[in-house]
Amino acid sequence: MSLRPSIFGYFGMTKIWTLTAVVHQEERFFVAECPELGTVSQGKTFEEALTNLREATDLFVEEFGPPTVMPSRPLVPTFESAFQMNA
Repeated sequence: MSLRPSIFGYFGMTKIWTLTAVVHQEERFFVAECPELGTVSQGKTFEEALTNLREATDLFVEEFGPPTVMPSRPLVPTFESAFQMNA
């Protein structure tokens, strides 16, 4: 138990949330999104994008407060599709 204030703190207790990061590359940057809270950030590297997403999420929760109920985990399925390739 932590007695320090935390963005996820409840009456001096810290609650740790496991959130999802969806990362993709756009040209020279990586873009990271947290679908549970809708926060998005970017970085020049994969790791920097994740670090920036964590910071953006922390700032979001400081501003708007933690969720009262953990949003449901997103389903991230894969699927196949055929595309006609032009020569």
